[in-house]
Amino acid sequence: MSYDSVKKYFIDNNITNEILLLQESSATVELAARALGREPGEIAKSLALKLKDGKIIVLVVCGTARIDNRKYKDTFHCKAQMLTVEETLAATGHPVGGVCPFALPDGIEVCLDESLKKYSEVFPAAGTGNSAVKFTIEELENAVKGRWVHVTQDC
Repeated sequence: MSYDSVKKYFIDNNITNEILLLQESSATVELAARALGREPGEIAKSLALKLKDGKIIVLVVCGTARIDNRKYKDTFHCKAQMLTVEETLAATGHPVGGVCPFALPDGIEVCLDESLKKYSEVFPAAGTGNSAVKFTIEELENAVKGRWVHVTQDC
């Protein structure tokens, strides 16, 4: 169902990037990089996080990035709190390993981390643990209407 919702999101938003359905798993950065023949940093890792007020965000970072606790707290005014596997599916409609910044329920903000700008192209998932989509940074920004933040350690 998650893949279908992403496909519909692409159609509804006139996004023509091809969704790649892979034979092997792309559920982790390492698996996705291997399956796509790309560097781990080029994988756009999507993290579902809960803010202090209960609001859910999806933070998209480059595959090798790690959250900098101080920067995160300065930006969001709370500690980073990842959702559980069950909470992630319930909140985003996407399973862990397929979380992406597309076809999210209303009220979930997408934040794009500056670490993505290190690459000309990145590959977020498309709702499943064996899918990916190639985007330039500008295409991704336009596709998700995300807010830029800088909450990762410099890599």
